[in-house]
Amino acid sequence: MEADLAAVYTDLGLDGFRLRYVPVVLHLADAGPRAIRDLAAAIGVTHSAVSQTVAQMARDGLAVLTPGEDARQRIVRLTPEAERVVPVLRAEWEATSRAAADLDAELPYPLSRLVDEALAALRDRPLRDRVADAAPGLIPPAGGRPAPPAVRPSAARAVPNPHPRETSE
Repeated sequence: MEADLAAVYTDLGLDGFRLRYVPVVLHLADAGPRAIRDLAAAIGVTHSAVSQTVAQMARDGLAVLTPGEDARQRIVRLTPEAERVVPVLRAEWEATSRAAADLDAELPYPLSRLVDEALAALRDRPLRDRVADAAPGLIPPAGGRPAPPAVRPSAARAVPNPHPRETSE
């Protein structure tokens, strides 16, 4: 789906525009300049993800980062180039939302519902805990910190060899 949306952006004359930019651009267009922390909370992703996204947007000429009141804070604002594409992005976002709803209607089990249920299941029991349960001894239960596998030879033996005819000796 990402490749298809990249093709849509190309068709719209937005070569190289990345899907992950859309929520950032649309939020900043509506709310104005924001601290990265506030932007992350508003669009529901991690501070790290937004920081990486806006850094790439800045390299692509779509955002400007300036220091905030606190020296540790960075404020993100859109460039005029980014502001010019906002109407196109709004139209694309609405069309993509309608297309996703149409896809959901074609499926025996809506993809949007599946994603919501998968995210809820992962909130109840994170993937890290599931990995710990799937390979006892590989990593400790949540909260502990194991030594790196290179230091713990038993950890290497806990992972099955995907090529049983090959040996590591």
